[in-house]
Amino acid sequence: MNKLLLRLFILITLSVSINFINAQNKSLIAFVENAADNSPISSVHVINLSQVIGVITDKAGKFEIQAQLNDTLYFSYLGFKSIKVRVTNDLLKFKNSKIQLTELAYALEEVIIKPYELTGYLEIDAKNVPISKSYRYSIPGLPSRGYEGGSRNSGAFSKVVNAIFNPADFLYNLFGKQPKQLKKLQQMKEDYRIRELLSSKFDRETLVELLQVEKIDIDEILRNCNYSDSFIISANDLQILDAISGCYEEFKVLNRK
Repeated sequence: MNKLLLRLFILITLSVSINFINAQNKSLIAFVENAADNSPISSVHVINLSQVIGVITDKAGKFEIQAQLNDTLYFSYLGFKSIKVRVTNDLLKFKNSKIQLTELAYALEEVIIKPYELTGYLEIDAKNVPISKSYRYSIPGLPSRGYEGGSRNSGAFSKVVNAIFNPADFLYNLFGKQPKQLKKLQQMKEDYRIRELLSSKFDRETLVELLQVEKIDIDEILRNCNYSDSFIISANDLQILDAISGCYEEFKVLNRK
């Protein structure tokens, strides 16, 4: 009889908890517009940083996203300043709230591109153009396509192995102190709206907000995971996300061992 009552109590508790969570999570509807002329802005990426979900505004600038009180919404659109907005009772209550974005002013400067002195003769020019010296090594047993070891020298491979099998310094301190934030990596990878946004960005701004780390930390993560400086500079934010995610998963495997 006591076991039956205990099971009944657990079921009631779970039911109340689920209903409470559902009641807290509401559908927020609002509009995004240009602060200069109040015109609607379509295709704005709206991300709920607290729940790691994203949507895009329609032609009228309207969006609808699941949110609850005190969640943080992140708005990003090319040519406009990204902003963060805290979810308030008014935002949840009223369905016609306006979120305004401010357009960025770009000053274009003259750029002279002159990377190499080419002669037009293949044999000569081939010797003058530098070749990338970043090499990747694959280590059996680890779920990765390989690791970048930097310049090709006698210590390059040992550097890769030492960095991977001794992650207790930088990687442990960062991943260990930010477990909840880094667990968002999988959620970010599964949300196609977020992936779509990251694939078009190179400024690391959205990654900083989602992971709650400094931009310099992102570079250090990649260097300690043996990605080259050329990759860190040229990769888009989605490639950076996938690289950090892969490194984090390998870190967890090694940490368990």
